[in-house]
Amino acid sequence: MQVSGEEMAAGAVKITGAMGFDFRSKGVGPRRLPDWTKPQLPQMLSVMVRMPSGVRLVFETDAREISLQALVTRVERQDDAGVAVFELESMTGDRRQVQMQGGNRLIVDPDDPSSFRVERGQVESIKFDNLPPGRKHLMLWLPHNAYVELVNLKAIDATVLQAGEQKGLRWYHHGSSISHCMEAISPADIWPAVAAREGGMALYNLGFGGQCHLDPFVARTLRDSDAEFISIKVGINIINMDSMRERVFVPMLHGFIDTIREVKKDTPILLVSPIFCPSAEKHPGPTLANESGVFETFSGNEHLRQGCLTLERVRQLISDFVELRGDENLLYLDGLTLFSQVDTEDLPDALHPNPAGYIRMGNRFAEAVFSEQGILAQLND
Repeated sequence: MQVSGEEMAAGAVKITGAMGFDFRSKGVGPRRLPDWTKPQLPQMLSVMVRMPSGVRLVFETDAREISLQALVTRVERQDDAGVAVFELESMTGDRRQVQMQGGNRLIVDPDDPSSFRVERGQVESIKFDNLPPGRKHLMLWLPHNAYVELVNLKAIDATVLQAGEQKGLRWYHHGSSISHCMEAISPADIWPAVAAREGGMALYNLGFGGQCHLDPFVARTLRDSDAEFISIKVGINIINMDSMRERVFVPMLHGFIDTIREVKKDTPILLVSPIFCPSAEKHPGPTLANESGVFETFSGNEHLRQGCLTLERVRQLISDFVELRGDENLLYLDGLTLFSQVDTEDLPDALHPNPAGYIRMGNRFAEAVFSEQGILAQLND
């Protein structure tokens, strides 16, 4: 049996985590924001929306072998194009990985990260064989660090059926590159996926590299979604780009939450402050990578920096914000609970955790939020 990309987008196979699609000549590309947002997206956010971090094909089959044809576009920085990993996970916990190393290459200009060129490649096929007999509930995680155009999914000498709804609360998470997790070793090991797996949640990941700025269209997306639990990890991108000062940040945060609450009156919303970032703890951004690829802030022009934000100040503002709102379903988690100064050996560029750091973040989030003693359980009590 073969299911085309168009058939997948139409619902023949559930594409969990995608909220829109690009229909292209080669195949169908999942997007992590609805199609109506396209005209409103800054260019680099559009890039991140097309990377399906947390998106997976969910289906049932009795096949012993399945194959997927797709065209990937890998982002290349400083001669490193990365690897596009597809990961098949069963409900029994078995996980298998296959890599695509061809496809298109999106080559970023090292002197201007907003500029890039594309070198065209070809559609490739991957397969997962020697699957156990009988009917199986499977999730095929798409690469978290590349564009993907789905061409077709084949079940050899077998059928493919749309799976039922995944158990657990529908959890929508919005955040920065530290939630997008391009540095993770595999798509099922981004920290939100680790936390969702441990907590039994159905994940929808709206973590976008460099692009968490309290955008109104993201608030409207969350407002109109079917989310049963929402978390928003905000602050680091605003400091990194110096995109807001304190005067603007707090009202924008109010507006973001107000928009969600227009429809989701009682849905639990968790605000998460930033994890540890050494150069920005006490000093405002912007942050830039030095010649060694390590992110740092810069001193000077202090007379122009009134109201500029530091990580210490942002954590205090978010904590005060939650208390001020008086909303019993609005909760707070200090980001240092997930990754603090003691974890810096797993922060190689002084901004993004490495794969081990992301897995630890997922474990800690699940313990702090989804465990029997966690934030959600306390809320339900």
